[in-house]
Amino acid sequence: MNFPILAASIPPSALMGVVVGIVLLFSLILVFLSRFRRCPSDKIMVIYGKVGQNKDGTARSAKCIHGGAAFIVPVIQSYEYLDLTPISLSVDLKSALSRQNIRIDVPSRFTVGISTEPGIMQNAAERLLGLKLAEIQELAKDIIFGQMRLIIATMAIEEINTDRDKFLEAVSACVEGELKKIGLRLINVNVTDISDESGYIEALGKEAAAKAINEARISVAERNREGSIGEANAVRDQRISVASANAAAVDGENKSKAEVAKSDATRREAEADALRRAVTAEKLAEAKAKEEAYAAEQLAEKARAERELATQQADVIVKARIEKERMELAAEAEAEQIRRRARGEADAIFAKMEAQARGVQEVLSKQAEGFANLVKAAGGSADSAVQLMLVDKIEELVKIQVEAVKNLNIDKITVWDSAGGKDGNSSTANFLSGIMKAIPPLSDTFKMAGLQIPAFLGKEIEGSPAVPAEPAETSPVPPAETSVETLSE
Repeated sequence: MNFPILAASIPPSALMGVVVGIVLLFSLILVFLSRFRRCPSDKIMVIYGKVGQNKDGTARSAKCIHGGAAFIVPVIQSYEYLDLTPISLSVDLKSALSRQNIRIDVPSRFTVGISTEPGIMQNAAERLLGLKLAEIQELAKDIIFGQMRLIIATMAIEEINTDRDKFLEAVSACVEGELKKIGLRLINVNVTDISDESGYIEALGKEAAAKAINEARISVAERNREGSIGEANAVRDQRISVASANAAAVDGENKSKAEVAKSDATRREAEADALRRAVTAEKLAEAKAKEEAYAAEQLAEKARAERELATQQADVIVKARIEKERMELAAEAEAEQIRRRARGEADAIFAKMEAQARGVQEVLSKQAEGFANLVKAAGGSADSAVQLMLVDKIEELVKIQVEAVKNLNIDKITVWDSAGGKDGNSSTANFLSGIMKAIPPLSDTFKMAGLQIPAFLGKEIEGSPAVPAEPAETSPVPPAETSVETLSE
């Protein structure tokens, strides 16, 4: 009844302020409700922007919330979600090098997911936020490939193939440690099959099968041997018991000494026969057991030889391939060195011949220049210039003529000298003079060169024909020191 009166008493401006205040309050409530976000259980809510500081006073890059709710401050904060759905990765590792330098293929499947641990979750917010699923898978595959190759390189094929638990533990420890750095955790590892190109794993399987078969055969042979020995012992005990009973009965029936002696002889004969049969049975059983044992050992040795052959083939073939590649690389390097050395030697020879050619050209040029000056000095006459050159060499020409008879070796010359000769000269003197006349005179030397002896060297003397020397007797003896023997009448 009094409300209309009260409303009428409130001024319109105050009423408008009340309405505006109610609208603002309602708007703030709506904004608060629109910015209040709840995080689902299968997601991580990452709030980024101005989210506070770390313990050391540095600004935090993001705030991660899993399984709760938070108020997102408008303008200065924003949020995104990280999906916790597990990611299945097919990792088909090819040609991984083991510790034995044998390449193997390890196909496997990894299941990973974003971790919810506080520190690792922070790594995921910093490194995976905004990435697509395919990009996260490729990043995880790269990490897994590298770690698996590292693990396989430190393990032998026998450990990887037989001790799968140890291999999976090593893979989980190494891979999970690296995945945590980007915010992921390893959920499951499943290695489907392991194979290699050389067939080493298949050979190991055959070796294990052969070993199991041989052990079974050996066990059967041992059981047969024990059965044969037990049967022989039972027969022996039976025979001994029967023989003892018969001996006791005969002993009771023998009431006289003769029959007692006969009974004793019969008993001894039966005992000897039983002992012989027992020993024979034992020997036969032992021989049969040894034969079967030897056969089993022969099969075991054969299987071991096959395994050793496979191992040696794997080691030798791999080493031979490595040595072949090394020798090929060394041969190529050596061939390249020979080619470079040959090019260097060819360049050196070319430079040397070019320098020699320049030297010869320079010598010939200087000689031509000197000859031109000589012709110019001779008044422009080439013949005069040549004569000047020959005159300069006349001493050497005469020396060569004298050298022609200087080293003439005559072993023995016998001259019949009559102590008188033509013009009062002896035959010996004529002989020696004839030898010296055999040397052409200087005028003849000039004529042979097509020149004329100069006037200042003397005139040409027309000589009479050479006087023939008297016959001289020479002995066909090898050259030696010359001796002249003169015989006078």
